[in-house]
Amino acid sequence: MRNLKLLHSREHGPVQALGSPQCFCLRADQGTLLIGSEYGILELDPAIRGVMNDISLTVDGFLPEDGSGHIVGIEDLPDQESVCIATAAGDVILCNLSTKQLECVGSVDSGLTTMSWSPDQELVLLVTGQRTLIMMTKDFEPITEREIHQDDFGEGKFITVGWGKKETQFHGSEGKQAAHRKQTEVPPASSSDDGRPRVTWRGDGQFVAVSAICPQTGARKIRVWSRELVLQSTSEPIPGLEQALAWKPSGSLIASTQEKPNKHDVVFFEKNGLLHGEFTLPFQKGKAKVNELLWNLDSTILAVWLEDVKKEKNSETNTYVQLWTVGNYHWYLKQSLHFGSAEKSRLVSLLWDPEIPYRLHALCRGWHALCYDWHWSTDCSTGEESHLVANVAVIDGDKVLVTAFQHSVVPPPMCTFQLQLQQAVNQVAFHTDPTKSADLAVLDASNRISVYRVGDSTVKDPTVTLGGSGFKASVETPHLEKTYRYFEVCCGEGKQVNPLTFRLFTWLQDDTFLAVSQGQLATHSIIHHLTGGPEAEGGCLHLRLSVPVDGDVISLCCNPKTRAIALQLADGQILKYLWEAPTPALEPWRSSTGSAVQFPSPCVQTALAMIGGEEAILGLTDRCRFFINDVEVASNVTSFARYDDFLLVTTHSHTCQCVSLRDTSLKVLQAGFSSSSSPNETLRKVERGSRIVTVVPQDTKLILQASRSFLGIHQYMWRKTLIRTCRSSPSLLDDHRKYQELLQRVADDIQIPLEEVQDPQHWLPDLLQPEGPTKVARPVNEAVLEPSRAIRHLVPPHQKELTEDISSPPKKLNLFCHPSPNSPVVQEAKERARLHYQRDVLTDKGSKRLDLLWRKVILSAGLQFCIANY
Repeated sequence: MRNLKLLHSREHGPVQALGSPQCFCLRADQGTLLIGSEYGILELDPAIRGVMNDISLTVDGFLPEDGSGHIVGIEDLPDQESVCIATAAGDVILCNLSTKQLECVGSVDSGLTTMSWSPDQELVLLVTGQRTLIMMTKDFEPITEREIHQDDFGEGKFITVGWGKKETQFHGSEGKQAAHRKQTEVPPASSSDDGRPRVTWRGDGQFVAVSAICPQTGARKIRVWSRELVLQSTSEPIPGLEQALAWKPSGSLIASTQEKPNKHDVVFFEKNGLLHGEFTLPFQKGKAKVNELLWNLDSTILAVWLEDVKKEKNSETNTYVQLWTVGNYHWYLKQSLHFGSAEKSRLVSLLWDPEIPYRLHALCRGWHALCYDWHWSTDCSTGEESHLVANVAVIDGDKVLVTAFQHSVVPPPMCTFQLQLQQAVNQVAFHTDPTKSADLAVLDASNRISVYRVGDSTVKDPTVTLGGSGFKASVETPHLEKTYRYFEVCCGEGKQVNPLTFRLFTWLQDDTFLAVSQGQLATHSIIHHLTGGPEAEGGCLHLRLSVPVDGDVISLCCNPKTRAIALQLADGQILKYLWEAPTPALEPWRSSTGSAVQFPSPCVQTALAMIGGEEAILGLTDRCRFFINDVEVASNVTSFARYDDFLLVTTHSHTCQCVSLRDTSLKVLQAGFSSSSSPNETLRKVERGSRIVTVVPQDTKLILQASRSFLGIHQYMWRKTLIRTCRSSPSLLDDHRKYQELLQRVADDIQIPLEEVQDPQHWLPDLLQPEGPTKVARPVNEAVLEPSRAIRHLVPPHQKELTEDISSPPKKLNLFCHPSPNSPVVQEAKERARLHYQRDVLTDKGSKRLDLLWRKVILSAGLQFCIANY
């Protein structure tokens, strides 16, 4: 139920340099970029937007002076305080950036096509022009050399156990003729394939995969090798297999692309060379080609770098970067970056950060370097009125999947309704007005804002459809009211290099939006007020004003009740944005003591809440540190949500805790979180890895999602400062409903009146906690024993033995046991089976179920009815 939210983007350059960039790598310890060109390497410092080092490789003859040289690989080696460079001519060069000394550590006469270092930088693999692999140590001592193309499958060759001949085996619907069918020849690689080998390492560096074109067939094959260059496996013949190759750092799958007759797929291979899953790219066949695939550090995001296929020689081509994630075996397109067709904005290289999982670096041909930081975020409505339905929006390519949790609890890709856009969606924003929080604004990859509103329309919107994946619900759906364009597209400022100029998109008022962009310096930001309505001529948003911020804004949050807006800077400083003033201004956010608030660490999720009558800002870091103002109240919080006067958090100990924010203080909250390990009425166990999705307004439902994408419901009794858990999963809710129906039917059958217990001392949610999804039990509790004693006096004399132990608690609770043969329950069940209960009307389905259940009801002390295997 989460989307990728852009925290901030940085654009560096352009810089004045010879030639054009060809590849780059990161110097993580210095925070600089090393860029290779036809003439040498540059070290670019993003902080100063300038060049720190400019080292020429033409002086010593490593690259030709006419600019025809090519660098095939560049790698920063922090242990050696050098950078390793490989040229297409076959030279491997070490360059000391401090002294600018160059040393040629090796040369290959046939040239080099690829250089790839292992993740631990202990080994380096070179691919030569003669289609051989050379494995070397970090000191450039050769280990072994192998031919890429091997006739053998490898050490992982499959073993035939000899269960009959192929002609006698079962072939399913294909029939026996499948045994005599000749294997179809794999066609050669596409003309758009550059023909260069691709190398990718597994995350632990124990294996390396190489994709190369076979000289006999002209098709690509993937081979997996060990660190000692021992062949492990060869991929099965795949028609249309393309050049892109990326091994998932977690080690489970190898990603590549395949062009099929009617679609373009990203396919996955296991280490043994067999196919294992796929998903389809949103392009028609022959419209685009995939240059590279890249996994991020924690294997949660797959970046796909594409470009249009040239139809004519001089035609312009657009370049794209798509970010894909997977959940419930469904692949979602979460972000789509369109770099356009301008020459200066064409991508040259793409790279995930080796230390920060959600940071992506891009290098453009016009010497522009871009850096994006993302984080997971849940986009949900913020209203607390009873008529609101707790909408949560999930981005899925050119669709937005919206689930109304007040009516249905279904995990994506199922949804209550979905919005169909013309372009891929990048951002979603619900209206911040609590009375209009069901209204939705969508920003797509073409910088268009589509505004969807609920009500005031009698015409069915064709872009809104009920029920994704076959699910339907009776809810009020929004309609497309208007579509706007961003102002820079209309102002004739030229084509932008950065496709994600604006971030932190916020719908403030009916026709007013807020957005944040980078300032003149990388450490500065600008807040833009964009207005629509009558001023939006030609459907273009009007830039009403821009407010500069002396700092890099990474989060923006709004209090729906007080309309206050808080900004967080990259250093943790909190600013209050006075947007309703005649001249909007910024001032430090101050606590009750008058001191300026600054988070000790930058937070990826922020919110505003009233605590003891004072408005405070809440923050959660990516390391699970939870702050209220500048005070750290907990260090094991995985998610949080604010609802009315309550704060709910989930923790690493797989618990959910609810605390009241009314008439309390920071010290009390800090003490409450520190003692949360001890059992109390505000603490409940949840499934491992559960995180809060949303809270249903004016209801008792808290929606949680576990790491395995399972959605669960916790129902809470909002009573003073306490909560009471009632259920933790949809299956248990169903058991609870059936259990109540059973008690009602049993009571009606023996003519015992039932009434709901209203005593505040009797917490009914505490009574209904079954041990498992298929077992129901009612534990002994004073809330049951007291009514049972009163009920016993109402039972007719001939039925007294049915309840003779009803008012005394059992010494031992046996939840699942068989009744004795002569027990009243068994005798009553036999009598019912003999008489068949002849009635004047046909029995309905529910009563038939009751007859069956009578054979499984077990009477124990304290009205404990137990149903096994229900």
